[in-house]
Amino acid sequence: MPDINKYITNPDSASPEKKDRKIDLSEWSREAAEQTAATEGITMSEPHWMVVEFLRKHYLDHGPASSGREIAKALDDAFAELGGSRYLYQLFPDGPVAQGCRIAGLPVPPYTEDESFGSAM
Repeated sequence: MPDINKYITNPDSASPEKKDRKIDLSEWSREAAEQTAATEGITMSEPHWMVVEFLRKHYLDHGPASSGREIAKALDDAFAELGGSRYLYQLFPDGPVAQGCRIAGLPVPPYTEDESFGSAM
């Protein structure tokens, strides 16, 4: 449930928390993402950046995901023409949601790193 005080201080936003999410995203940089990716054994390429940019835009537009499945479905739909989840797992072998969110500087959704979700390290 949105906090009315945030809406009062940010009346131009359709989402009361959107301004706060922009602040959260402002501390991230491509260099930081490349360092995180390197520690996870990934060399960032244009397809990786497309996924990272999608995740960051999704977070900005929708806020933190309530579950990893929500993000996984959005990613699968967005990248369906390229192969969907199979394509995404080629880019992010430890899971496009968990690994992608870490590289994108976003909070990893609850239960995403559970082995039953398929993206555990």
